[in-house]
Amino acid sequence: MRENVALTKWRNGEKTVGGWLSIGNAYSAELMSSLGFDYLCVDLQHGMLSFDDLKYMLPAISNYPTVPLVRVSWNDPPEIMKALDAGALGVIVPMVNNREEAAIAVSACRYPPDGSRSFGPIRASMYGGRGYSREANDQIACIAMVETAEGLRNLDEIASTPGLDAIYIGPSDLGYALGLGPMAMNEELHKTTVEKILEACRQHGTAVGIHTGSLSQTQFHLAQGFNFVTLGTDSAFMARTAGLELAAAKDSANG
Repeated sequence: MRENVALTKWRNGEKTVGGWLSIGNAYSAELMSSLGFDYLCVDLQHGMLSFDDLKYMLPAISNYPTVPLVRVSWNDPPEIMKALDAGALGVIVPMVNNREEAAIAVSACRYPPDGSRSFGPIRASMYGGRGYSREANDQIACIAMVETAEGLRNLDEIASTPGLDAIYIGPSDLGYALGLGPMAMNEELHKTTVEKILEACRQHGTAVGIHTGSLSQTQFHLAQGFNFVTLGTDSAFMARTAGLELAAAKDSANG
């Protein structure tokens, strides 16, 4: 089976840099994958896309070595299984509150006897290659998001859930969980909580990742020791660059 290179690196304690896809378009997905991101995550929770878009975006990513992940809209086993059958090499599951919920996500990612995933890898076996049914349980990344007040209270039990590969931090929802609001990344309580999640994952041998929106944040969290850090989102990259260059062009036009 095709190796999940990002997952291998996390297991070896190495660091990776990824991107986020919120635009439902095969061309933008292929363009982003051509840039050399270690992983790209297609966002079914908040992105402007649907499962129908996923059917075109995952094949587009497949033209390059980038590992395709999908953030599902909820901890729903049928949705998790469908994303994996479409060819995702891992899922990010939002709003995981406790070990029981983490175990549900893990089970949906694993074929029996390790889990309850139903067999039907329609595209996954073609993309994953020979041996998919035998090796998928070891190559599919199951990633839980800890971003609620309950999840923070149960951090250790989530991080130590058997079969869970990683925890991913969504800074905005984490801010809400702390009573600080979505733009609280520079608040001391937010910073210490991120460090607490990082340390818990280290103690339990679980990989840990975080979402960012800038180069400086990405560099900071890589230096902190995060295994995977998302540099930014397709729509944000487009808006930022277009905005800067448009403003410069208008200055020249008015000069």
